[in-house]
Amino acid sequence: MDRDSQSFYDVHRTYEDNYRQGPFGSFAQAPETGVVDRSARPQERFLGIPLNLPFGIPAGPLLNSRFTTAAFRLGFDMAVYKTVRSHAWACNPFPNVLAVHPASPDGMLRPGDPELDRGVLADNRFTQPLSISNSFGVPSRDPDEWQPDMRHAIEAAGPGQLLVPSFQGSRRTGMNTAGYIADHVATARLVAETGARLMEMNTSCPNEGHNRLLCNDPALVGEIAEAVKNEIGDLPLIVKLAYMPTQEELERMVAQTAARGLVQGFAAINTISTKLVDAQGGQALPGEGRERSGVCGAAIRESGLDMVRRLSALRSDRHLDFVIVGVGGVASPADYHAYRDAGADAVMSATGAMWNPSLARQIKSE
Repeated sequence: MDRDSQSFYDVHRTYEDNYRQGPFGSFAQAPETGVVDRSARPQERFLGIPLNLPFGIPAGPLLNSRFTTAAFRLGFDMAVYKTVRSHAWACNPFPNVLAVHPASPDGMLRPGDPELDRGVLADNRFTQPLSISNSFGVPSRDPDEWQPDMRHAIEAAGPGQLLVPSFQGSRRTGMNTAGYIADHVATARLVAETGARLMEMNTSCPNEGHNRLLCNDPALVGEIAEAVKNEIGDLPLIVKLAYMPTQEELERMVAQTAARGLVQGFAAINTISTKLVDAQGGQALPGEGRERSGVCGAAIRESGLDMVRRLSALRSDRHLDFVIVGVGGVASPADYHAYRDAGADAVMSATGAMWNPSLARQIKSE
């Protein structure tokens, strides 16, 4: 497998250094003309939008238009612009990315496993199959900076390629529910102003100051989605989900959003929350409130596939019309096909693509 020795997001540099100097590795040398056949006619459609291949990179490692444009040039036909907010938001302290080594025989992390609370080893040994911490805190530039850059990212997409902006609301001290919903609406409005053809709403990261995910409250997600759709109109809205352990919770999410026509798709999954420890059993990531981190990569593949299968079954059983974006542990063409077979309309890879810039081309070569 063609893997870079250096990820296009350099895990040994700060987030700020990556934002200003990245991407790195093969992404930094992506040819301006791209490596894909620009004369080919797109073979698939996603929410009515022509796509060469419904495969790309999700929100997270694509920090700005330099990253997304390099992804397009290397054949990733879907690129999700890292989640933005209505105002600037600082990143968690460095380091943000550590290699994670589950102790389970198959290397998987599954919600409910005692290991998640007991502690999983995390260090700087980035070996395959690779899982990593995702401890950034959803940083964002100010809209005055990200809006023009997002416009540039959208314009850089070639034929059969799609830039997907990701956004979320932000909780502030003293903010009530109405204010939280209004912040989602304001951010969606800013995204729509860039010329976006659709957008993804992140409900899978912790609400600031709380150890809960927004997607754990399907009724509130429904309220927010309704308010956002009233603002953005016909623009398709995708909701990014974390793993939802109970079928009842997932059914409520679908009932409160897709069944009401408020949401046109779901992306699943983001990460799995895990307590991370060093070799001595101490806290692996420094700083208050960082005992746990979201983990992505190979260790969450089975959970991602499970969510896609369950969403696909709900879509079929209830005769609903929404797209499913499968995310989690995709590191090979076989993983891509496993997600498509599970019911995903599109598939994305973060950790796998970060260390393997040829992944999209490998899938297309089949």
